[in-house]
Amino acid sequence: MRAQRLAPPSAIVRHAVLLISGALILIPFVWMVSLSIKSPGEIFRASFSFWPEQFYGIENYTKALTSSPLPRYMINGVVVCAAILALQIVICAPAAYALAKLDFPGRNLLFALVLIALLLPHEMLALPLFILGAKLGILNSYAALVFPYVVSPFGIFLFRQFFKTIPDDVVHAARLDGFSELGIVSRIMVPMALPAIIAFGIFSVVSHWNSLFWPLIAVRDQNLMPPPLGIMVFKNEEAGNDYGPLMAASTLVVLPLIIAFLSAQRWFVEGLTGGAVK
Repeated sequence: MRAQRLAPPSAIVRHAVLLISGALILIPFVWMVSLSIKSPGEIFRASFSFWPEQFYGIENYTKALTSSPLPRYMINGVVVCAAILALQIVICAPAAYALAKLDFPGRNLLFALVLIALLLPHEMLALPLFILGAKLGILNSYAALVFPYVVSPFGIFLFRQFFKTIPDDVVHAARLDGFSELGIVSRIMVPMALPAIIAFGIFSVVSHWNSLFWPLIAVRDQNLMPPPLGIMVFKNEEAGNDYGPLMAASTLVVLPLIIAFLSAQRWFVEGLTGGAVK
């Protein structure tokens, strides 16, 4: 019987680092869920235990759902994120196809500009976007929440890298069959790039579902507020020092993102690795 081989030290160190990093990331979420089921008296105790002595979850979650229009905030988040993602795919996929498969003057310069745009934080554009939104008259509307994000440099980059892995023979065959360039994008490239689209969709939805800075500037109507802005208003107006309902509301807002990521995890990894830079 052969003795079991021990894992090399590098693998042990790598897994230890990953486990510690994962634990540090999960601790705030575990604490949030724990506080969401505790009574006000237990929240501020010096000692910590995940499960409360008195289960207060029903009261906290009921107050989170009824004392503020949290369902409305979440519906707003779904509408805004879905509109942004759909428009991003419609715009980024043809742009990425042009950069990956078409040969035209200035292509490398345009790709360099996309890479530069990846380095710029979106907050830098807040003031000109606010002025432009005021000029167009779209502030305090769904359009104000969607318009600034319809072009995604990251989406163009990710799709371009994935399209580069698709053989040129596929594109040439489609042209011989009479497909237009837009037809090639919509009927061939996009279906083949489904893993990349799912990976980008997770990035896009998480980013805009959690966005607070731009909605804080762009909308004032409570009926248009996305979840993070709605939770901030809920804290200021309803929760006060009652952090149980506030943590319950935060848990309900985070839960759809966790479910979406776990459901699409396999395609997420495949989409990121399939278009890796070589």
